[in-house]
Amino acid sequence: MGFNHNDHYHPLLLDQLPPGPGVALDVGCGSGRFARRLAATGMHVEAIDRFGPMIDIAHAAGSPGPGTISYRQADFLTEKLPTEAYDFVSCLASLHHVPFDTVTKLRDALVPGGVLAVLGVGRPSSPADYARSIVASPINALARAIVSAGERLNGGIDPLPTAPIVETFPPMHRIRRDAARLLPGSKVRNLLFYRYLLVYRKPETITPGDTPSG
Repeated sequence: MGFNHNDHYHPLLLDQLPPGPGVALDVGCGSGRFARRLAATGMHVEAIDRFGPMIDIAHAAGSPGPGTISYRQADFLTEKLPTEAYDFVSCLASLHHVPFDTVTKLRDALVPGGVLAVLGVGRPSSPADYARSIVASPINALARAIVSAGERLNGGIDPLPTAPIVETFPPMHRIRRDAARLLPGSKVRNLLFYRYLLVYRKPETITPGDTPSG
């Protein structure tokens, strides 16, 4: 699959984990690569994806332990998630497939003190956003060339099914605005390789004045 932007940011996502192994939900898990990294930290992971062939690949890969992984085909837009059930919820390059307001389901599924980490894709909407995209282009080309050369030297890779790709992305100014409205206290950080990181830590206790809208 060459240089993968999502995989590149796995260590950054793992840096957001709350203390303790706990229970995680990985939304849009694809082939299960990040779910396996979560399990390797000791977390017990529920991994969902609406594309059946990707779940089949994830099942075949198993789990590295010491945590466990439960894979299932599900569309989180219609999936009923339990309230206050997860210590960590990850959503990698999946949020642009659904209305952004769906983050309220993920927010409500967190235990107090839990963390929602979204690795998302958004359209540039400010001079800084466009400058970052310009800088990223030659670095991205170099990274792809290096990874491709390494694959050829190692005999190449077997073709695998890929999840459907949506090329329509919301603008970054709307993402920042809606994150501030629906996830008070969240932080949105632009990343180099055409991604942003949104991190929301659910308050340990919520007072009436702090209750999120939406």
